Amino acid sequence: MKATGRHLLVEYKNCNPLVLNDRLLIEELMRSAAKAADTTIVTSVFHPFFPQGISGVVVIEESHLSIHTWPEYGYAAVDFFTCGDGLPEKAHEVLKQGLEAKTSEIMFVNRGAISEEPAMEMVSHLTESEQGQTIHFSSLRGVEDVTVEDKPFRKIARAGK
Repeated sequence: MKATGRHLLVEYKNCNPLVLNDRLLIEELMRSAAKAADTTIVTSVFHPFFPQGISGVVVIEESHLSIHTWPEYGYAAVDFFTCGDGLPEKAHEVLKQGLEAKTSEIMFVNRGAISEEPAMEMVSHLTESEQGQTIHFSSLRGVEDVTVEDKPFRKIARAGK
């Protein structure tokens, strides 16, 4: 599938609640994530909630990055959608570190196959933790257990390879 957009939907768990409730820091992290993804920032809007929590979006020329935080649960829901040459995986790494997330659950979707049906393809769904990665779903074939940076990891080979 030749996609015009790449979409990461990420659940960050066991995050630092102080970070999750700091509007200025969340905006700084999201803008840093957009830059790491090699995208062009247009504007950003972030709103604090009472008694806690932040919602915000960084609008980029390539689409958007959005976040909603629940400090009381140590949880954040994030959406990285990029078109063109944007690298949402790089944005994820910046935010995971900045939120001090112990666990992240990631769904990667190719979007915008203009001439194909269906126009969306779920590429993978995985969980990252201090114990390594667990693949829940992959449109790729051939799973092989390996170690990456001293952590267990499941290596996936593309179908037909």
